[in-house]
Amino acid sequence: MKVILAEKPSVARDLASFLKASKRHDGYFEGGGYQVTWAFGHLVELKEPGDYDPSLKRWTLESLPFVPEKFQLRLRGDDGAKKQYSVIKRLFRDANSLICATDAGREGELIFRYIMTLTACTKKPAERLWLSSLTPSAIAAAFSSMRPLSDYDNLYAAAKCRSQADWVVGLNATRNYTVRYRGGLSRGNSDDGESPRVASGLLWSLGRVQTPVLAMIVRRDDEIRTFRPEPFWELLTKYRDVQFRHTGKRFDKEEDAQTLLQTAASHPLEIRKITSRTEKSQPPQLYDLTELQRDMNRRFGISAADTLAAAQSLYEAKLITYPRTDSRYISKDMRKDIPGVMKQLSSLKPKEIGKLDLKALPFTGRIVNDAKVTDHHAVIPTGANAGVLADRQQKVYDAIVVRFIAAFYPACEKQITTVDAAAGKVDFRARGVRVVVPGWTELYPRKTKRGDDGEEQQTLPDFFKGESGPHMPFVKAGETSPPKHFTENTLLGAMDTAGKLVDEAELREALKEKGLGTPATRAATIETLLNRKYIAREKKNIVATDLGRYLVAIVRDRNLTSPELTGEWEAKLKQIENGKLSADVFMREIEDYTRGIVENSASVSIDHSIYGPCPRCGEPVIAGKKAFGCSGWKKGCRFVLEPTYRNADLSMAQVRELLQIGATTTPLVIDDGAPFLLGMSEGGCVVEIPVPTGNEQDGDDKASGSKRTEKTDRGQTKGTAKRTTTKSSSPASASASGDKPIGACPLCGSPVIEQSKSYSCSRWRDGCGLTIWKLMSGKKISMTNVKKLLKKGETPVIKGFKSKAGKSFEAKLKLVEGKVRFDF
Repeated sequence: MKVILAEKPSVARDLASFLKASKRHDGYFEGGGYQVTWAFGHLVELKEPGDYDPSLKRWTLESLPFVPEKFQLRLRGDDGAKKQYSVIKRLFRDANSLICATDAGREGELIFRYIMTLTACTKKPAERLWLSSLTPSAIAAAFSSMRPLSDYDNLYAAAKCRSQADWVVGLNATRNYTVRYRGGLSRGNSDDGESPRVASGLLWSLGRVQTPVLAMIVRRDDEIRTFRPEPFWELLTKYRDVQFRHTGKRFDKEEDAQTLLQTAASHPLEIRKITSRTEKSQPPQLYDLTELQRDMNRRFGISAADTLAAAQSLYEAKLITYPRTDSRYISKDMRKDIPGVMKQLSSLKPKEIGKLDLKALPFTGRIVNDAKVTDHHAVIPTGANAGVLADRQQKVYDAIVVRFIAAFYPACEKQITTVDAAAGKVDFRARGVRVVVPGWTELYPRKTKRGDDGEEQQTLPDFFKGESGPHMPFVKAGETSPPKHFTENTLLGAMDTAGKLVDEAELREALKEKGLGTPATRAATIETLLNRKYIAREKKNIVATDLGRYLVAIVRDRNLTSPELTGEWEAKLKQIENGKLSADVFMREIEDYTRGIVENSASVSIDHSIYGPCPRCGEPVIAGKKAFGCSGWKKGCRFVLEPTYRNADLSMAQVRELLQIGATTTPLVIDDGAPFLLGMSEGGCVVEIPVPTGNEQDGDDKASGSKRTEKTDRGQTKGTAKRTTTKSSSPASASASGDKPIGACPLCGSPVIEQSKSYSCSRWRDGCGLTIWKLMSGKKISMTNVKKLLKKGETPVIKGFKSKAGKSFEAKLKLVEGKVRFDF
């Protein structure tokens, strides 16, 4: 008997259907010599420190850094995982051979190998099924080209290094900073060891990827907060309804601009030179996951996580190929299939595809490149009939289809005309753009475009050399603009090209193609920071909260906040995957990196002979008559630290702490209010964090039986304190709200928990899509009805719904394959 393990139940159903393994058992399908079973994402995880040594349950600085001599595995704690694992274990041990059919990539490989290891089946014959799509033809092709599992040992080595590195860095950094900064800067270890008390009752959660990303956001916010606009003036003129701009620099003083205006006004404007050139704009490349997420956020404001979820559901519905890819190319052997996909899509986009010659599609190097197809090719449609899709899925699907078609369209050709003119000795220039061949731009709505100078691109009339006439010069005032806040679009771009943030030219060149995280994990990193309240969404912008700014303030160790170093780790993981770097060498570097985090934070001390360096420019801070300021003020640094904060006087010790270590050690209290700590960000912004006044948090923990948790970048929750209940909470429930499960997920059996706007499966990070919205068609769904829906699959008739037309209606809610539907 051959046993196939898929990553999710939906994929297992597709494989079983293809193999005609139609006999359904509890936890697997059987037939035709195959047994097809499934995981729920990461069923197996790394053990906790307390699993190696019970004394390590106590959080102490003396125990850090902790790196196991040999990492060990354990089963995830929730009941759904335990039940499914027991099925997998029995099938694996009875099998003649195994087939890995988890997602074709680093994390999918890790899921299968960890399960294989924990079930003690590593010596079983095993093969790898590499799926890029779930259509029957793609599944058939994958089965016909299966390779020995050992061919993917390097991929597993990279996956295991990622898992262990995130565990080591996340756990040690979290424990280190939580104990040291449990309510200000600690001078010792946690009082009770297992439940370190920190500001606002939170752990200071750090990670190999998430902390540098948070630091990027904080620094951008600081640049905006500390930005001081500089005024400037420009000289322009109008001639024949065309705006010309003075070719010289902008003016720092208005009077200089006005003087030149008077000179220009005393002469007619004469056309001196006209030049034209044709410029081609190549069609956009196919999507990888990051570009898809960026485009959806830019165009529709859809979050990266929601785009990934929509793309994953489209993949499981066989409408698109595997979405978690970092490639924007297809391979040569795919060229023969593309015309067929186009024909299938013709009913959806007849006009657009009708302009293509499907027998002679232009497979340029921007589309086909075997060297740049890594684990998976670009995201493209399969050609399957989409039918009716939900709004978000429809937007993502349409974008993928249009991008796929646009890639084969001709370039857009524009005629760029530059007109040089002069009024006496004052030179002016105007530019005009005319689209000659629209090409691929026909497929996208036209928007007003602006040139490099920010002005709207204009269509020029026919000028001729030597003509002249009256013109209307004028001075336009403006001021320099601050950097823009990150959006998810620009943040994903910054994570993708983190090397570009490096100052040193040589290192920047070496890192230009290295990023923070991978396309498959970047959305989860952003969501993790949001869930931990370190960042927040303000409309489309992503901004740091006071909590996030405070955390970056206390983490003065550049190792933990630098994008270039973490980008280096990602590049080395890729080298391991390609067999060019030893996993042992990488893990030794991770150990040294982690040791530096602990040692550098331990070396913090206060120099009482100085106030400290300026957080903006590094120059010494000096005392003025009314405040402390940067000694580099003559060079333009405007940093000032007032000796009072909200009418509370700061002591000299607190001033030095803010400037030298980024945080105060003693709380401030104003008007008998709640105590709070101060932190100083790198941009010189002061933030405050409330401090709990008693043992309320610890008491709540003990009363509710909840456990303290710490997390890695992957979002896996790891227990770090004594368990007081027989059932352990699911990872998401422990991290999101701490609420008790309200039922079992009908898709995977994991607990369903309450979120701010919905009731969701606690394994949502692992791909389970169960979501029951609290508000549906204008009606609030009660907890009682949600419990009935989860238990019985439907609710009683609910009154008070309203249609889009405003008409009231009543209906049952029914669960159909994990989706909530109205049953009239």
